[in-house]
Amino acid sequence: MGSKHGLKLKNPMPNDFATRLLGWFDQHGRHDLPWQHPRDAYRVWLSEIMLQQTQVNTVIPYFQRFVDRFPTLTDLASAPLDDVLHLWSGLGYYARGRNLHKAAQQIVAQHQGEFPRDIDAVTALPGIGRSTAGAILAQAFGQRHAILDGNVKRVLTRFHAMAGWPGQKSIEAQLWTHALDATPEQRITDYTQAIMDLGATVCTRSKPRCSVCPLQNDCRAYVLGKPTDYPQRKPRKAIPTKTTRMLLLSPDNVHVLLQQRPPVGIWGGLWSLPECPIETDPIQWCDHHWQLQITTTNILPPLKHTFSHFHLAIEPVAAQVLNPAQRVMDSDQFIWYNTQTPDARGLPKPVQTLLAQWQQIRQQR
Repeated sequence: MGSKHGLKLKNPMPNDFATRLLGWFDQHGRHDLPWQHPRDAYRVWLSEIMLQQTQVNTVIPYFQRFVDRFPTLTDLASAPLDDVLHLWSGLGYYARGRNLHKAAQQIVAQHQGEFPRDIDAVTALPGIGRSTAGAILAQAFGQRHAILDGNVKRVLTRFHAMAGWPGQKSIEAQLWTHALDATPEQRITDYTQAIMDLGATVCTRSKPRCSVCPLQNDCRAYVLGKPTDYPQRKPRKAIPTKTTRMLLLSPDNVHVLLQQRPPVGIWGGLWSLPECPIETDPIQWCDHHWQLQITTTNILPPLKHTFSHFHLAIEPVAAQVLNPAQRVMDSDQFIWYNTQTPDARGLPKPVQTLLAQWQQIRQQR
């Protein structure tokens, strides 16, 4: 069969693709991940959401803490969102946690608390796309669905030496066809885990271990001698930097004012430090917007945090509040957060870092 890449293979997806992959998986795959025992739909779903853009080793302790606190889907659905986001703190991409909680409530309301088995019903849930839905149904119920997460895209683009960025619609459509062709009729659960494992442990982004890959003989990228040329990267754009000033406002060197962020957007629903524009005077800002009188402002070391689409340069300013009982602070959007006995609520990672630095500075004085 001809190829625009100049290679000829008798079959672009050999019949024994899955056979070889499963043989490798039986000996070298990951069989003791916490969501595999038991491998019910709730645990698989939770793991798949956590594993989006996050590595297994990072996810495992979060997963274990999460199922300890919310052992069932109904436990998750009935929990306050603050409790959910508190356990998600540090894992990043917080929309995943919000969508997980929302989806659990939707399953209780629409599916009597049972995770749906129809792929259209699953993809209708918040935060679940086609690949994630397929992975859940394949692993929890043994249904034959193709998956196309980052690991699988890397395996397939290398196997077929596919030019172009996999996020491009036309390339992604071809990858879905290849993924479905590769998916066997039997051992769906094992195959789904196997192709993810191969991408995560052998067909890695850099320094792929081609010498131990079961697909080596038919992998076009390997035959070409340049596996790391695939998948091709998204055309780079300059990542902008945004600057903000975060205020650590305290009346007593123990409590710090936190403000809950809007439910959508960056750090949606989490509790963060109040912000004021970088060009404004914090004393005037607090007086004008919240009728708070502050004094003795101190600028802490700057902090940089990177999101997927921009850098955030944070200038932290610590100040003493002279009138903490001000009425505006009694709204549901604000709390005086006790840094010595913190409660369970979701805080963005940079805010956790700033609070720790602030406490360290206070202890040194």
